Amino acid sequence: MKSYRFVIAASACALFAACSNVSNVNPTALIQSGQQAAQAATLSDADVRALTDKSCAQLDSENQIAAANSKYQKRLNKIAAQLGNNINGVPVNYKVYMTKDVNAWAMANGCVRVYSGLMDMMNDNEVRGVVGHEMGHVALGHTKKAMQVAYATSAARSVASSAGGVAGALSGSQLGDFSEKLINAQFSQTQESAADDYSFDLQKKKNLDPSGLVTAFNKLAQLDGGKSSMLSSHPASPARAQHIQQRIASNQ
Repeated sequence: MKSYRFVIAASACALFAACSNVSNVNPTALIQSGQQAAQAATLSDADVRALTDKSCAQLDSENQIAAANSKYQKRLNKIAAQLGNNINGVPVNYKVYMTKDVNAWAMANGCVRVYSGLMDMMNDNEVRGVVGHEMGHVALGHTKKAMQVAYATSAARSVASSAGGVAGALSGSQLGDFSEKLINAQFSQTQESAADDYSFDLQKKKNLDPSGLVTAFNKLAQLDGGKSSMLSSHPASPARAQHIQQRIASNQ
């Protein structure tokens, strides 16, 4: 697995080298941005919570959220009641984005968002399997690692902009860029398999039918020839469906 700490350090070094010949770089902003890149490798849980709070609020403000009495939110509430109201002790809030896009994601602050486009093509068992998978990325620490990379990249952009006197901090368009990177984070195959198993185990623990994971993967694989936004960062759906089928067959 690629070392995220190495990626962050390499990005910071490359940017310092690139900026070394720029005469009008603000030294203070450059130092602050370099510190941000270094701090990304050791983001505390409090830092992660603060950043995800901002990101989730930003995305909520940019999307149409399903009304509390809508059929979409009622469906998601039913699924939420089955999966539970916390991830590793962090309270979860579930909302639906009204969009034709097919996607779902979860953040470390308990922010879980499901797109109506995904709910339109899947039944409740399948949606539950997908949401459980996204919650798995949070519970297993994958989203924190993805955040480190997204934060380092955003900090790197502020270094480049420091030549124009812009402060090296996440704000405005940088926050939007950071949020997009976070929800479109690419996970390794090992992380994907672990999140699949988390969803399977969570459902078995709650005496729920996990077979929706299998049919959800099959539907995603068929969508646009396997080129859906979810599959761009969630590869090898047929193999993952087979893995869950094997677990169901062996009852393990």
